[in-house]
Amino acid sequence: MPQLLLFGSDLVAVTVLVFGLYVPRHRRRDLVVAYLGVNIGVLAVAGSLGAAGAGAGLGLGFALFGVLSIIRLRSTELDQQEVAYYFCALALGILGALDATPLWRPVAMMALLLAVMYVGDHPRLLRGHRRQVMVLDTAVTDDAALLAHLQRLLGTRVYSANVERVDLVNDTTVVDVRYAGPSRVVTLDRDKVLR
Repeated sequence: MPQLLLFGSDLVAVTVLVFGLYVPRHRRRDLVVAYLGVNIGVLAVAGSLGAAGAGAGLGLGFALFGVLSIIRLRSTELDQQEVAYYFCALALGILGALDATPLWRPVAMMALLLAVMYVGDHPRLLRGHRRQVMVLDTAVTDDAALLAHLQRLLGTRVYSANVERVDLVNDTTVVDVRYAGPSRVVTLDRDKVLR
């Protein structure tokens, strides 16, 4: 009976993670099935290994190997936030499959994971910080000149600028910029888009 309660707790936790936190904040439908699949898959494998008498370490190792392989060999690029949701879904599945004597401990850990994801991915957290990959129409090799150019272009303070590529032939610079600024939310008028 305690194992069924843990399975149920995992289902509730992954539902809150995916449909209560991830979908309202990120709106990527394609990752919903991935998070649910990783969680339930890990829960099923770890639960079966635990019932068969295999050590929890074996199940944990299998789960981590599988998720790391999926993330490493992915076909589409994921943001760091999405990777964090993958690991949270994985951890919830592992916690749900534990054969824990005090039932409250894995449930408390599930709640802690959800609380951390709620706070860490909250839209108000660091909302004055922006990140953008920019392609500049000039090749800039001097760091101070690049910083001055970006601050002039953006009209705000630049925290960091990581040069990804300088093309001297085509006279372009690709730079990952982190800067201060209000968070912009772009909304589309559906009627205008469909015309």
